[in-house]
Amino acid sequence: MMRARAIAAIALLFTACSALAQRSTGGEHSYPRGLVRVILPFPAGGGVDAAGRILAQKLAEALGKPFVIENRGGANGNIGTEAAAKSANDGATLLFTGAGFVTNPSLYKSVPYDPVRDFEPISLMALGPNVLVVHPSLPVKSVKDLIALARSQPARIGFAGSGSGSTPHLAGELFNVMAGVQLVHVPYRGSGPAMIGLLAREAPVMFLPAINAGGHVATGRLRAIAVTSRERLQAMPDLPTVSEGGLPGYESSQWYGLLAPAGTPLDVLNLLNAQVANIMQSADMKTRMTNDGLVPIGGSREQFAAHIRSETEKWARVISASGARVD
Repeated sequence: MMRARAIAAIALLFTACSALAQRSTGGEHSYPRGLVRVILPFPAGGGVDAAGRILAQKLAEALGKPFVIENRGGANGNIGTEAAAKSANDGATLLFTGAGFVTNPSLYKSVPYDPVRDFEPISLMALGPNVLVVHPSLPVKSVKDLIALARSQPARIGFAGSGSGSTPHLAGELFNVMAGVQLVHVPYRGSGPAMIGLLAREAPVMFLPAINAGGHVATGRLRAIAVTSRERLQAMPDLPTVSEGGLPGYESSQWYGLLAPAGTPLDVLNLLNAQVANIMQSADMKTRMTNDGLVPIGGSREQFAAHIRSETEKWARVISASGARVD
């Protein structure tokens, strides 16, 4: 009897210790428990998609579980964003998106999500500035030249955009508002057709994503006159910012960020934020981002929340002043 009790006591102690060890090392409470779905509200092949796939792969490597991109394009990102907002808030579904997340509420009469109420910010991964380029036939070599030409020819110079409400479109509208000019938006069905129109001089100006500009500028097919970021790009150190070039205070960038449905557990949010920060601070990612004309960030959740608020307010003013609408 005594021996049986002793064995039972040892077994109970072993079970308790095992449970404690499992809890202390993550065990059954570790994240993620399985596959994580990362909704990307745009078709495959674009800048947001490329950035999202890079981050998903790095998160999978760091956390040992698959982070799978699910492209849910349509309505300029509204369809996929709504799907993410309505997903379970257990960390098994995340949203990777860009600037349309904060501009759509002002561009559309209504959108099926609230960027603040329906989501928890995780991390701002990177900024993707545009390069202000012109066709070489346009007699413009600086921001001041472009402003002067546009003022002398109001509503006669077109700028190419990859669709109404796209980052290149809104960058041009911001330029119009701040410079007091009337460059005319010429919308195309995507970046590829917009580039064709630009090179054919159908629309001789474009706020072109930096990642797409380098090759055309190097071969002389386009002339770069400024970068739209707050600071000069490491990949193009001799190119002034629009602000430096003659339009003080101008700044417009695509951005890439990771969010989760509202109510996702705080420990999951903090874990993911720390992982993204580690990834973006790594030497290989910094090199990769810089070479692609991107600015790596990977800041705190609070910084991303502040970025969302400021970008929402900024673009609401620009869209209202320009009259830009999608529906």
